[in-house]
Amino acid sequence: MLEGWSRQQRTRFLKWEGTIKPRLSLVRRFAEFTNQYPWEWEPAEVEAFFDHLRSKNPNFTVSTGRQYQNGLRMFMDFITDARYGWLGTCLEQFGRVPAQILHEGNSVTHVAEFEGQPGRRPLTYEEVQSLFDAADARVDDKRARGRKGALTAMRDSALLKAFYAFGLRRQEMVGLDLADLRHNPKTPGFGRYGALFVRFGKSSNGSPPKRRTVFTVPEMDWIVDVLDHYVTEVRPRFDVGQHPAFWVTERRGRLSKRGANEAFEAAREAAGLPEELDLHSLRHSMITHLVEFDYPERFVQDQAGHKVAATTAIYTGVSDEYRNRLLKSKLTARHAELWEKP
Repeated sequence: MLEGWSRQQRTRFLKWEGTIKPRLSLVRRFAEFTNQYPWEWEPAEVEAFFDHLRSKNPNFTVSTGRQYQNGLRMFMDFITDARYGWLGTCLEQFGRVPAQILHEGNSVTHVAEFEGQPGRRPLTYEEVQSLFDAADARVDDKRARGRKGALTAMRDSALLKAFYAFGLRRQEMVGLDLADLRHNPKTPGFGRYGALFVRFGKSSNGSPPKRRTVFTVPEMDWIVDVLDHYVTEVRPRFDVGQHPAFWVTERRGRLSKRGANEAFEAAREAAGLPEELDLHSLRHSMITHLVEFDYPERFVQDQAGHKVAATTAIYTGVSDEYRNRLLKSKLTARHAELWEKP
């Protein structure tokens, strides 16, 4: 059953590591919990399974619960699909047939657009600056102590600033090559750093990675000097030769997503920022701040690489200052309108 389901998903060009493998592991985990075969499973078993997961892990989230339930539901849909013959085989050999064990009454109800951790949020402007100051201070500290890692700290400082300036996902950022730097004729002063060509955007439903161009916006023009210093002064000292990767390591390879996470966590700890903030929060910050800079909704959506505007809205957490500015603008316009009336 599992091999057939795996083959079905591979036929849809779904990813092994990120999609198929975790789903197979979940089904095996559920089977081990029940100590039963799939044709013996009933709704009571899946309910006991999720009750067990929640009791053992107080931090078990709604989104993870839905993901698990969807995985089990899809497996049950596969083995109860008459086109694959498992119903007839089970009835003939075991006298029982598998049936769907998840239904509306024992499944997570999707009532909110955002189901992530409440602590995850955009950084304020002050927090962004504190993070960058902490990253720069790590460079100075390692230099002053004559310790190894100053070069890596310089790379990490530039990396975090780029994450914020462009709002890329982890895979998008570490997947960049030097060849992905782009000139933008509308901003000639930015030179080769006018835009980034993202080739490893988030894929969906077995599609290839989505591509897009992310522009350097004037409010983030400081990133031009940051990237130029990294490309001309820092990266060559890693001695990676002809390696195409933009972000490289002391082992002369491409920086991993884990390495990017560690760079953020080190700076976050040094800055004394809340542990709930993670690297993805910088993406939330960029999207939020573009909105506060009054960029059109569609431009922000395209920069973020979101298919629909609703997703961009979930990422946005504008500040009270911005909302008050909008309110003041509306009130001023309204007063002017009333004053002009005869």
